[in-house]
Amino acid sequence: MFKKSFLKKIAQKESVSLNFLERQLQQGKVVIPVNSKRHIIPPAIGQGFKVKVNANIGTSTEKSNVNEEIKKLKVALDCKADTIMDLSTGGNLAQIRRQILNSCPAPLGTVPIYEAAVNAEKKYRGFEAMTFDDIWDVLKSQAEDGVDFFTIHVGIIREFLKTIAKKKRVGGIVSRGGAILTRWMYVNKRENPFYENFDKIMDLAKEYNITLSLGDALRPGAIADSSDDLQISELMVLGELVKKCHKRGVQVMVEGPGHIRMDEIAFNMLLQKKVCQGAPFYVLGPLPTDIAAGYDHVSAAIGGAIAAFFGADFLCVVTPAEHLRQPYADDIRDGVISSKIAAHCVDVLRFKDELEKDRKLSTYRAHRNWKKIFPLTLDEEKSRKYRKASLPHSKDMCTMCGSFCSLKIIEKCNLLR
Repeated sequence: MFKKSFLKKIAQKESVSLNFLERQLQQGKVVIPVNSKRHIIPPAIGQGFKVKVNANIGTSTEKSNVNEEIKKLKVALDCKADTIMDLSTGGNLAQIRRQILNSCPAPLGTVPIYEAAVNAEKKYRGFEAMTFDDIWDVLKSQAEDGVDFFTIHVGIIREFLKTIAKKKRVGGIVSRGGAILTRWMYVNKRENPFYENFDKIMDLAKEYNITLSLGDALRPGAIADSSDDLQISELMVLGELVKKCHKRGVQVMVEGPGHIRMDEIAFNMLLQKKVCQGAPFYVLGPLPTDIAAGYDHVSAAIGGAIAAFFGADFLCVVTPAEHLRQPYADDIRDGVISSKIAAHCVDVLRFKDELEKDRKLSTYRAHRNWKKIFPLTLDEEKSRKYRKASLPHSKDMCTMCGSFCSLKIIEKCNLLR
C-alpha cells in the first residue's frame, strides 16, 4: 500500500517507530489518508497516535464564494487543522474542489453524495431520479482529482425506513447525506446505492488509495435521541463493512455522533471500537447539550475531550456558527482552536512531548517571560492581541493582578529557588 520510505517519513512526523506504524496499519487501527495522485506528507489517524482534528469548509446553495472558502482553508491550516473537508453544495463544485485541492497541503475529504445530488437536481430536476451511474461518475471524478478520503453514508439501509417512520425522533435525521439517501430509498423503493455497490466502491478506493470514512447517517441530532436503536443499528452495519474493507486491504475509518449525552460518550466510543475492529473513530463533537447555540464549539470541545479520552481518534471541528449559519473565517478559527484544545488535553496524558509543551509554557509564565510564552500557545495571535490590549505599567506583570501579582510576591520569599 505504501512504500517503506514514505512510512518512515510518517513515523518520524508522528514520533513513533516504523514497526509500530506498520503494525497498526496492518491491523486496520490507523489510516493514512492520502490519494495515490497526491504528493503530501499526511498525518496518521488512529490508536496510539495523537488525536487529529478536521475542519469543514465549503459553499452552500445560499452562499457560494470560492475565495471565502480558500480564506477559511488558510485559517484552518494556520490553526494547525490536520485535515480539511470540502462540503460544498453551491456553485461549480468540481471547479471549487480543484481550487481547494490545489491550495491544500493537508489531506482533503469530501462527501460525494452532495455533488451527485446537486448534479441530479440540474439533470433531472430532482435528486430522487439519480442513478448509481451518476454517483459513480462523481466518485471516479473526485478520485482522479486527488481527493484523499470519502465520507459515504453506506450504513443506512432500506430496512431501517420502517423504524425511522415509527421512531419519531426528536432531532430527526440531521445528516445531509443521510437525509438525501433516505428520501431516495423512500421514493425509489430500492436499497441504498452505496450499500448495494460497496464492492465496486472498495475497488475504486483501493485503486487510488482513498480512505473510506463510513458516515453516520443516523447520528442523533438531539441528546434526547442519544444512543437510540437507529444509531446503534447503523453502527452494526458499519461494523460489518469495516470487516469487508480490512479483507480487501482498503483503509477505513468510522464516523460517529453527533449529539450525545455526557454520560453516554464513553459507552459510544468503547462500543464503536469493539464493533468496528478497532478502526479509527471520527466524531462530530460530540455535543453533550443542545442549547449552546453560538457556543457549540465549546460544547464540542467538552464532548470531544471526553470522547478522545475514551478512544476517539479524530475530532471534527464544530464552529460557533453551527446550527445558525454558514461559518465565517473567524468561526473556523474558534472551532479549530477549541478542537485542538480538546485533543491536546488528551494527548498531554499520553505523549511526553505534549506534556513538555505545558511544562515549558508554565515555566515561562512563572517568570512572566511573555516573548517565550506566546509561541507555545495554541492561538498565538489572540494571546498577543489580549496582552497588547491591556498593557500594565510594568512588563513584569499583567493587568489582572497588577502589583499584587502572586508570582512576584512569592519570588521575594526565595522559597522556589
